[in-house]
Amino acid sequence: YLTFGSLYFTQGTIMGFFAALNALYLLDNGLQMTDVGIFGFIALLPFVLKIGLGILSDRVNLLGLGHRKPYIFIGLLVQFLCLLAAPFINPGTHFWGYVALSFTLQLGMALYDTCTDGLALDTTPQEEQGTIQGFMVGGRAVGSIAAATIVGFLAENVSWLSVFWSLAALTLIPVPFMLFVHEKQKDVEKRFDWSAFKAFDKRTLLAGLMGLLMFVIILGANQLINPYLESQFGISLSEAGMITSLWSLGIVGGSFLGGWLMRKYQPKRALVIGVLLLSLSLLTLAFLLTSQYGLTFGIFLVILFGVAYGTYQTQYFAAAMRFVDPRIAASMYAILMAFTNIGQGIGMYLSGALADLAGFSTTFMILIGLNLLILPLISLVFNKQATAPETI
Repeated sequence: YLTFGSLYFTQGTIMGFFAALNALYLLDNGLQMTDVGIFGFIALLPFVLKIGLGILSDRVNLLGLGHRKPYIFIGLLVQFLCLLAAPFINPGTHFWGYVALSFTLQLGMALYDTCTDGLALDTTPQEEQGTIQGFMVGGRAVGSIAAATIVGFLAENVSWLSVFWSLAALTLIPVPFMLFVHEKQKDVEKRFDWSAFKAFDKRTLLAGLMGLLMFVIILGANQLINPYLESQFGISLSEAGMITSLWSLGIVGGSFLGGWLMRKYQPKRALVIGVLLLSLSLLTLAFLLTSQYGLTFGIFLVILFGVAYGTYQTQYFAAAMRFVDPRIAASMYAILMAFTNIGQGIGMYLSGALADLAGFSTTFMILIGLNLLILPLISLVFNKQATAPETI
């Protein structure tokens, strides 16, 4: 659990930066919310390539060192080097250069993320899938807390170079844990087989589409939080980092809530609860996140959104693990995750463009409408599944 938690912690440090400060960093360099949305869409495209990365990991035992471990090290190295270079590219004057570097950084992250998921699928029994996803989502949230707290302070009081190089240092945290990972040879029945892709049927496709829509909503909404707070309250960079840390604490709580719901109820009922919880949270952001009610109350609403966000992520990630064939575990899970990553890119572009055109509150209401469309998808995906609840 510590190995998986540390890998997701490292991923969380990068996501914490993008959630807390990247939009403000781009805006401070003279760009618009539409530019922020375009950046988010392109920078997340490497996660669509997780399908190919998953096939590579499932098929190729790299230099005899394993199907997961060596690729995880390569991904971490790419992320580390990109973070060292990032402060030397000004997005205001070299926007596409910054986008290209971020694309490469995310490609490295996508590689070790795919192989971490594959390692979890290789080693985790179904009854523990909700728990392991709770640790992963929670670990990523703790990484977001650490990054947002540190980089918010550094951005305001030191320099952007110190921000990116601190993130580079945090990238190295999983390395000691990974040194002690020893991969076992795959059993014959779990070895890569192209015919296993036949398991990707209509129901699995619907599960992927459900994940796409879920992530359109949560990533689209999340991107708006700090710019909306800045417009309402004029928050500083350090305040943005602090608020993102508190939001991430909400995600930690939501990760355990989501895991508990998946253990206690059938996936269908648990996901319905998640949809309703998120809809309620978005409704409060649309109408109550205003200067009239004060910043303290606004931060409370952001924390509640973090709980709903963490619940949603944990539930979908755990549900998706039920659809994979062990012969192509990383590949099939990567396909399902590719749907979520496409959703992230669409959501970030859509919410950025809508915020410029219609305002923040209207955009939140549109996202609520999209969220309710998930309810019929849940019924279609799980109408024939009679999987018993997980037990502890």
